[in-house]
Amino acid sequence: MVFFLTFTLQAYGQLGTIRGIVTDQQSETVLIGANVELLGGDGIVGTTTDVDGYFTLSNVPIGRNAIRIMYLGYESTTVPNLDVTSGKDLILHVALREEINQLNEVVVRANSAKDQPKNDLATVSARQFSLEEVNRYSGGRSDVARLAANFAGVSAPDDSRNDIVIRGNSPTGVLWQLEGIPIPNPNHFSTFGTTGSPVSALNPNVLRNSDFLTSAFPAEYGNANAGVFDLGLRSGNKERSEYTLQLGAFSGLEGMAEGPMGKKGGSYLIAGRYSFIGLIGAGVTAATPDYQDISFKLDFGKSKAGRFALFGVGGRSDINFLGSEIEEGDLFAAEDEDSFVEGAFGVVGLKHNKIIGKNTYIRTVIASSFRQNTFSQDRYFNLGAEDARKIGFIEIDNSENQLSLSSYINHKFGARQTLRAGILVQNMGNDAFFQDRSEQPDADGDGDPDWFTVYQYEGRFTMIQPFVQTQYRIGRSLMLNGGLHGQYSSLNEQFVIEPRVALSYDISPTSKATVGYGIHSQHAPLPIMLLNEQVGDQLLQTNIGLDFVRSQHFVLGYDAKLGENWRLKTEVYYQDIDRAPVDRMPSSYSTLTEGADFGFATDKTSLVSEGSGFNRGLEITLEKFYSQGYHMLITSSIFTSRYEGSDEIERSTPFDNGYVVNILGEESLRWVGISTMRLSLIQSLRRPEVAGFRP
Repeated sequence: MVFFLTFTLQAYGQLGTIRGIVTDQQSETVLIGANVELLGGDGIVGTTTDVDGYFTLSNVPIGRNAIRIMYLGYESTTVPNLDVTSGKDLILHVALREEINQLNEVVVRANSAKDQPKNDLATVSARQFSLEEVNRYSGGRSDVARLAANFAGVSAPDDSRNDIVIRGNSPTGVLWQLEGIPIPNPNHFSTFGTTGSPVSALNPNVLRNSDFLTSAFPAEYGNANAGVFDLGLRSGNKERSEYTLQLGAFSGLEGMAEGPMGKKGGSYLIAGRYSFIGLIGAGVTAATPDYQDISFKLDFGKSKAGRFALFGVGGRSDINFLGSEIEEGDLFAAEDEDSFVEGAFGVVGLKHNKIIGKNTYIRTVIASSFRQNTFSQDRYFNLGAEDARKIGFIEIDNSENQLSLSSYINHKFGARQTLRAGILVQNMGNDAFFQDRSEQPDADGDGDPDWFTVYQYEGRFTMIQPFVQTQYRIGRSLMLNGGLHGQYSSLNEQFVIEPRVALSYDISPTSKATVGYGIHSQHAPLPIMLLNEQVGDQLLQTNIGLDFVRSQHFVLGYDAKLGENWRLKTEVYYQDIDRAPVDRMPSSYSTLTEGADFGFATDKTSLVSEGSGFNRGLEITLEKFYSQGYHMLITSSIFTSRYEGSDEIERSTPFDNGYVVNILGEESLRWVGISTMRLSLIQSLRRPEVAGFRP
């Protein structure tokens, strides 16, 4: 149990500003003349959107506020829990859904945008999260992955890292996506094939509201078996320049600038962070981590050719563990070792959005990304003796680069149906090298174990992922989302077609039931596929042709609003997994047990895609959105995660915790309108790790 206590000063009587744009949810065309109203104020504060769909609400009291947006022929939407400050404008993007079966008398239904994913084609196992949640929730450390670890069905296998286990799946099954493009592991000190690390390189202050999906994803997402972070960068303030400087224990020293750019409604946003020495790793290791990251988005505004935006995220990190400087009980170093770690990653992309007519738009993103990490370790033999000597023991130098193109067309046929079809093409290059002396013989007689090349690969391969999906509103209460996703890889020369379908039924104005099914395929971890095997006098990559690991997701859910600010959600799921790589000869090994640490097995060659597994469980979420000075999030999961190796014996995976419970809350106490005190509580319960497996 951990308590966090923070104080924020608020000057009495100060006012702030809410700005934003209102669009049609299916076609993304702007809605002109939509009514925007501030709720709960002493007087009426409201406005309408202009010819570009923009609105400005001035003279808004600082603190928590809510607004309602209404437009004739559309379902009205309420956006609650808006944290308005005096020094910075709050920027929103609100999408309204067109009503069907419109009658002469318009019935206004105020739906909350808070609990719905931004992607309207995501029906089950998806939720939206905001910048405010990442920064506000206790234990989040300004890290979207650590925030997600508080959601139902999600847990962290190791508190020193931000890898996440989703419904019993390995962290390697997580897809990171930025502005519609898959990106490398966006964390400092990340390693080849992993999806997490100790420190996030994503600055939450530049993210817009984004989606987190945990099962039966829509057809546009591929090459993932566990979950998807679908992230986007917000645009800067289009009306005035703003500058921010702040210091955080984990995020470090941060500076940010944003403001208008050009004469076409464009904007700029740039933010940089530098680690604050001594605030990371205190009490864990004597080594000092050093890391920096930068994020930017240049929105060039409207033009006849469409809207263009240039975006990017990048970071670098390094840390040295010197045996002579370690402290007793150090978890990451030993007296007879010197280790040196460096890493970097970056993404730069150009996004284009073109609206064609009233109901169609085309979105295209071209991006280049890279990720690199090196690790070298020297060992001291006979430390402390006169004949002490040091030799190189491990050398790792891995780099990846990727060119990506994502493009889709979205057409709204009417209030009932929307169709989206597109393709993702990724050309990926890998220059991977790993050699060590662990458990190697001294064949050359020099007194030291010989070097063995674990893997050495330099090459490129291509993945192509076409998709088509549709949403059809059968009636006011019943909605169908369905589609097909295709996936081809030139690395294993395999092509698969995956159906996805989900139904949503509104039982009442405050409750709904959902059901979803999908087939999802993913590459086996690349550090496993590229392993070398000694065959005679040759080193061969005997895992290169492994099949995609395949899983089938079945989900049944119920969602209810318990009053104005309370929400209850429960889901039951089953995931069937096959084609997992296992040993050719009978053994307990499976790649389904990999991915929660810095490295992977180095001796698992000649694997076959004949392993299986399953995950099943029940999730319950009780959430109170911020109102009356406090919020609360209670999540619980009861689940089972099992697998079979080539010996066909069913075992628990390392991620089979059995249950996870999280309780988070925040209480605000106002003193004469001058200051606010927050007292946050986080409680996380997990069953002890299954004996015989590393965490």
